[in-house]
Formats: sequence, C-alpha cells, structure tokens
Amino acid sequence: MTDIEGAILDLDGTVYRGDALIPGVEAAIAALRERDVDVLFFSNKAIERPAAYREKLAGLGVPVDDDRIVTSATVTAAYLREHHPGESVFLVGEAPLAEELSEAGVPVGPPAEAAVVVASMDRTFDYEVLTDAMVALEDADAFYATNPDRTCPVEGGEIPDAAGMIGAIEGVTGRELDRVLGKPSSVAVETAMDRLGVAPERCLMVGDRLETDVLMGNRAGMRTALVLSGVTDAEDLREARTAPGRTDETPSPDHVIDSLADVLSVL
Repeated sequence: MTDIEGAILDLDGTVYRGDALIPGVEAAIAALRERDVDVLFFSNKAIERPAAYREKLAGLGVPVDDDRIVTSATVTAAYLREHHPGESVFLVGEAPLAEELSEAGVPVGPPAEAAVVVASMDRTFDYEVLTDAMVALEDADAFYATNPDRTCPVEGGEIPDAAGMIGAIEGVTGRELDRVLGKPSSVAVETAMDRLGVAPERCLMVGDRLETDVLMGNRAGMRTALVLSGVTDAEDLREARTAPGRTDETPSPDHVIDSLADVLSVL
C-alpha cells in the first residue's frame, strides 16, 4: 500500500501537450484513482477557465469534477478577494482571467484607478498595454503575477508565457513583483491542500517544470516527480543538477520519469 493519498498533476506537458493526450496517461490516472489517490489537476496557465479544462480533459477521456481543477487564475482571484477587497485591479491578461476575477467580485479597472496590478500571459500584449501598466504602477500598492512560467508547451514546441509580460513591465518600471500567486507559491500550496484535504507529506506533485511544479512540492514537503514529457528534458535536468550555486531553493525532484504513464513506479 502507498502512503500517498493525494496527487497534484500539472496539465500542459504532463497530462497533455497541445490537444493531444500524452500516451498512457489515461490509464495512469485511472490507476491512481483505483488506489484511492485523490487527483487534483493544477494548471499555471490563466488563459482558460476551469470549466474549459474540465471539458478538454473529458474530451481526451479523463473525466474530472469541477472542484478537482485549480488554475493560477482561480488562486489569484481568491487571493485578491481576501487580501484586497473592493480594490481596483489593472490586469495584463486575457478574458478568462478577467472573468475569473469578476466572478470573485474583484473589480478590474483602468490604470489610473489601480490599487493592484496583475500580470499574466497575454497573447495580445503590446506597447499600449505596457504603457498602461507603467501608469498603473505609478500609484498601485501591489504588483502580482499569476505565474512565473517562461514558456508554455504546445504541440511542436513552446510559446511565450507570463514571464515575457512580467519582464517587460519590470524592465520599464524598475519595480519587481511583490509575489507570484500560482505555482510555486505558498498561496498555491494552501489552495491545493485545502482542495485535497491531505497532509503535504502524503501528497505527490507531478509536473514538467523544475522551477514551478518541483519547487512547489519541495517547499511544501511533498514527494515530487518530474516528467520528461514537457519543457524539461534530460539535458536540462543534468544542467540543473550540476549548476554552481545550488541552494535549498534549488528544485530537486525525488523521482524522474519519462511521463505520467510511469507514475505508479514511484508510489
């Protein structure tokens, strides 16, 4: 019997890549559930609502309940509602994130009224948006990001993620983020643990990114498994393990597997 009672699974690069399910994943998830491991899907992307992820997973043969999907957008909305109630947010992000904030009662407004600036992946990001972000940060009290990911894996390669927007805004304003709210933050950990209702040491974190998935698991005391089916390959891992200046904050997976299809081997 395994001591693992819950599993947090990243989506892009771990469960699927683009619109294609990674081979063997459907059976692996079914096997986890058969062993009474509660599965939570956690995407750091904020460009889709949880319902869209549920529909996508169902279409790929992986049924999931609504409350077993978390995104950096849902974490961000809940955090702003609790810590910045009624404060206007200037958002660099796409419509699904704006909808998530609106449903949580978080007002999204123009840059001149912003008390908070939130940066996220935005495929329409341009000079005008960058200028608006500069204006917003002149008086805003807080500067957050949904996620720190540099790229997003898609079929055939990768595309820029939120780090591009964050870097541009930090570069022109000279102001650094106050915090990231999605993986690998403590806010993300708390959200996931609340959903699963298990202790971190009885949870397995599976993902394809060292600096988000694995680091979150390391910080929380979870068991971690890095999959090589997404943005991190064997050479990336070797370089990370041999890089100078390693600290306690350097991500270090407990297990490395080719893909989620092999997850039972680490239980």
